[in-house]
Amino acid sequence: MTAGQKSVPFFLKRSREIQHIKKSGRRVSTGLFNLQICSGLSQDAMMGIVIGRRFGTAVRRNRAKRLFRELGRAARSVLVPGQAFLVFPKRECLNLPFVELQNIWRATLERQRLARFGEPSR
Repeated sequence: MTAGQKSVPFFLKRSREIQHIKKSGRRVSTGLFNLQICSGLSQDAMMGIVIGRRFGTAVRRNRAKRLFRELGRAARSVLVPGQAFLVFPKRECLNLPFVELQNIWRATLERQRLARFGEPSR
């Protein structure tokens, strides 16, 4: 990053950006979470986590957010630039061991062409 360039945060927090993805993003559903994917919001890959009160208690919502923040951070280096997506965790994600959730997460990101896990680094 050169002087004068702003660092773009990885996690989406602005309501305007989140609403844009909700409105114009394509939807992908799995048994453990839903994704909404939008291209061209930024030059970098960006991720947001959305959990409503229907998910459960604050403890359960916070645990799900922590899990998906960790999954996002672990995948950040292999995410395709220019893609922004929202994750909507489902209650079932808390019932799985982290390793299984991680495998499903990685497979979904790769299938949706949001990440490239299998390529060797150059």
